[in-house]
Amino acid sequence: MTEQLFILPEDVDTTVFYGVNNSNMRLIKDLHPTMRIVARGNIVKMVGKAAEVNKMEQQLKALATYCSATNTLDEDQIIAIIKEDKEIEQPTEKLVVHGVAGKMIAARTPNQKLLVKAFHENDLMFAIGPAGSGKTYMAIALAVKALKSKEVRRIILSRPAVEAGEKLGFLPGDMKEKIDPYLQPLYDALQDMIPGNKLNDYLTNGTIQIAPLAFMRGRTLNDAVVILDEAQNTSKQQIKMFLTRLGFGSKMIVTGDLTQIDLPSSQKSGLRDATEVLEGVPGIATIYFSKQDIVRHKLVQRIVDAYDKKDLKEEKNFKMKVKTSTNKE
Repeated sequence: MTEQLFILPEDVDTTVFYGVNNSNMRLIKDLHPTMRIVARGNIVKMVGKAAEVNKMEQQLKALATYCSATNTLDEDQIIAIIKEDKEIEQPTEKLVVHGVAGKMIAARTPNQKLLVKAFHENDLMFAIGPAGSGKTYMAIALAVKALKSKEVRRIILSRPAVEAGEKLGFLPGDMKEKIDPYLQPLYDALQDMIPGNKLNDYLTNGTIQIAPLAFMRGRTLNDAVVILDEAQNTSKQQIKMFLTRLGFGSKMIVTGDLTQIDLPSSQKSGLRDATEVLEGVPGIATIYFSKQDIVRHKLVQRIVDAYDKKDLKEEKNFKMKVKTSTNKE
């Protein structure tokens, strides 16, 4: 008899691999009735004839590869790989990464596809456009893909904590409780792409870090995908500080919507300033998303259209008033 241990890769969620109430492991055992199989943590122990153990090791590798790629594993895949000895192919057209329960996260609009292309060709990208156009979601998907494929060792996500009429110091709780509401959209996207247990592990061990912009000062961010969200609410000094954190082996994506600036009217948006200053610099790409990229509820695009029409009307009225006032003088 031969005894051998198979260690599941770090990017495989054991909850998904073993199944609800260990249903997947029970099926695997049923398909190997002459072997003794024990699973604890991320280790599967196999005891049986040498040929059977070697064959099962290859099957477990195939199952782990599938589980890692798709964040899912069920009876159909297990039977196909173990009993029918098939290789399960994954659709790759436009695919960025598989989310939780095998959800396919793909570039769905022309500008989302441009961001994916720019990510492979540049180290710094600006993604600018309206709410719901998929800027941040696609940026995080690209970061998760790079982490899973071991192109980087960590993901760093940040946002400026701009106070909407309320100072952080007056909010209840410790610093984490004060800033978490500002960072919730980033957590939401990650929860779509990484199973809960694995995401908690990543957050605990620092593989994924989520922090307000002020916490970036003085750091050099190596071997990471670094994302700054809501960058329209940075000052010129803040965004310069952030951009100069880029380290070796890293990529940076800066997202924002220049129609939703919450800064005082006297203060120029750092995002607007940065795109002007860095225009034409090699290694930097700027993708402008539009209303046509909005992939939320169909009403979101109508809401954006309505506000754009109102803003245009107010701008025309303002210009008419200025012109009339000048003529009177």
